[in-house]
Amino acid sequence: MPRPIQEQIEHRVAETPDQPYLFQPIDRTWWQWTWADAVDEARRFAQALDRLGIEPGDRVALISKNCAHWVLADIAMLLSKIVSVPIYPTANAGTIEKVLRHSGAKACIVGKLEDAERQLDGIPEGMTTIALPYPGARGNYDWEDLIAEGDGQFPTRRAGEDEVATLLYTSGSTGDPKGAIHTYSSFAFVGASLSGAIGVRAGDRIFSYLPLAHCTERAYVEAGSFYGLTSLYFAESLDTFMDDLQHARPTLFGSVPRLWKKFQLGVLESVPQKRLDTLLRIPVIAWLIRRKIKRKLGLDEATWFASGAAPIAPALLEWWSRLGVPISEGWGMTETFAYGTQIGRGEKPKFGTISRALPEAEIRIVDEELRIRCPSLMKGYYKQPELGEETFDDEGFLKTGDRASIDEDGWVTITGRVKELFKTTKGKYVAPVPIESRLAKNAMVEQACVIGEGMDQPIALVQLADTEGSSMREVRRRLKETLDSVNEELESHERLARVIVVREEWTIENGLLTPTMKIKRPEIESRYRDLVEESDGKVYVQGRGRTGDDSDG
Repeated sequence: MPRPIQEQIEHRVAETPDQPYLFQPIDRTWWQWTWADAVDEARRFAQALDRLGIEPGDRVALISKNCAHWVLADIAMLLSKIVSVPIYPTANAGTIEKVLRHSGAKACIVGKLEDAERQLDGIPEGMTTIALPYPGARGNYDWEDLIAEGDGQFPTRRAGEDEVATLLYTSGSTGDPKGAIHTYSSFAFVGASLSGAIGVRAGDRIFSYLPLAHCTERAYVEAGSFYGLTSLYFAESLDTFMDDLQHARPTLFGSVPRLWKKFQLGVLESVPQKRLDTLLRIPVIAWLIRRKIKRKLGLDEATWFASGAAPIAPALLEWWSRLGVPISEGWGMTETFAYGTQIGRGEKPKFGTISRALPEAEIRIVDEELRIRCPSLMKGYYKQPELGEETFDDEGFLKTGDRASIDEDGWVTITGRVKELFKTTKGKYVAPVPIESRLAKNAMVEQACVIGEGMDQPIALVQLADTEGSSMREVRRRLKETLDSVNEELESHERLARVIVVREEWTIENGLLTPTMKIKRPEIESRYRDLVEESDGKVYVQGRGRTGDDSDG
């Protein structure tokens, strides 16, 4: 068993007080906290929460983009037995209000947000709010004023391993968010186990920018930092993202498929694909070009790369591998505190799989569904015990809802969600995710959503990446080539009748992506039902009509 998380935090201060821990840019100046600094400030904040009448077991929400003070506030809650309720910083006012009311939060800590004016309308009137020290954050109380009143002598309130540490709300891809109950034991297990399994080394640097409200960043990055002695770097803003990434030069780096795609497009803007292919065929030049690209991205010192949260096209993984960036796919769920499958530093990924089971994770396939049992399983859904009971089988395995297979070497492949299968008028089922991955071989395709319930043949709705410099004729020609190529690989009932290019961007804000950038399939299908009915031809561009050949429509 790992050292309990409260003791581990205290151990860090006792053993490595001067170890640099948190790095935060504010107004383009980098601020640094050692472990001693961080825990002292966290204890001061714990004293402030106590003065505000927040008691052990009370829920306190935390909504902010990633920053050093997010982690400081969370450490304060862990040491004072307050149940943290992270909320995605992209959540709209309606979602914020739902989570706050459902969790029974007694206060809300507010930090950096995209649209604070609209989002904070979701905080119920009269709720205690605390503003983190960043531009735009607002609340009844200010962080700096609160910690100035403390002396850092707050004694740790000892928590039992089965006591609730945090409520992790799902991203809401299948309905309203549900609050997964996780204990102090669960928190400690993922932090210690992931650090060991990945092969984290003292002094490793991590750039934290994916939402800390999501289980993966919370487990791999925050909880892992307690046990792995990593330093965490944060971005100041979207505009400074690349500069901050280059400053951090992380040694471990994970992202989501959409960002890996955007990074790819950024590379191709500088070096077109044909020229890149030529350069990579020359050994000495290939070494130099790989080094130059990684240095420009700030990834020249990284030795472990990962992708998660949503499916990623194997073609994209192969493209990055040619540049010396071997990306492994990992898998986990809010209900498992992100624990599930992944491989460690130095292991060769098997593209198209989500890696192998992590230590102490038992996985099996039942009726094509992936099921898992591990020490970090949630204790159920907050205030919804009946849903929790439906989620586990008789042996305590979580029913994940993912369709999957496991090969003889333990590599796990996910082919979609059990409920994503749809039936065409031919009476046969179609799994959309593998088809979407094939479409993504075309670098122009940023995202795809295959639909077809009740249709004669499936149809692909696609979102294009930046095609500046390409004519509409060229775009259509390449999409038709992709369509024909993909259809050659499919069974007759799976073949796509057409590709429809959707001009509206799919975003978190318009409700077509989850906060973790997964597509919301039902919402997308509903949004474009009329477009599907009016479309014809092999390639149909919204607002421009159809083409069945290379014409310009």
